[in-house]
Amino acid sequence: MIFREAKTTDIAAMQIVRHTVKENILSDPALVTDQDCEEFITQRGKGWVCEVDGAVVGFSIVDLKEHNIWALFLRPEFEGKGIGKELHRLMMDWYFNQTQDLVWLGTAPNTRAEEFYTRQGWKKVVNKGEVKFEMNDADWKKHCLNIDPQRN
Repeated sequence: MIFREAKTTDIAAMQIVRHTVKENILSDPALVTDQDCEEFITQRGKGWVCEVDGAVVGFSIVDLKEHNIWALFLRPEFEGKGIGKELHRLMMDWYFNQTQDLVWLGTAPNTRAEEFYTRQGWKKVVNKGEVKFEMNDADWKKHCLNIDPQRN
């Protein structure tokens, strides 16, 4: 497995990953364009990919402009291997190195994504049709210390 920053040349592969997930309300390709992806990884924030045998199998993108997690997707056959956790860690570490502003995300209720973010230390703040989570710098650092006491 190789984790690295996403490049514009990864967008086609990232879109394929986005459309293979089982729980994704944005599966209509017209809802998230290649141009949207390019803007988010080059102007609004940053993205990361995980490659296995040269193929992108997961990616994450954080948006500094709106202070939210724009994407974290993984091909279903690669779930349970720690890839999502590492993409999440890379994204969150980078985000809090750029700003101390609260970061948020939304996901559908009763999904694996909701469970994942709860396990990663996110605080649920709204549950009306969509689950909204928030994370601040202090809670992120505390979460990291709980999972890796050697980490500074």
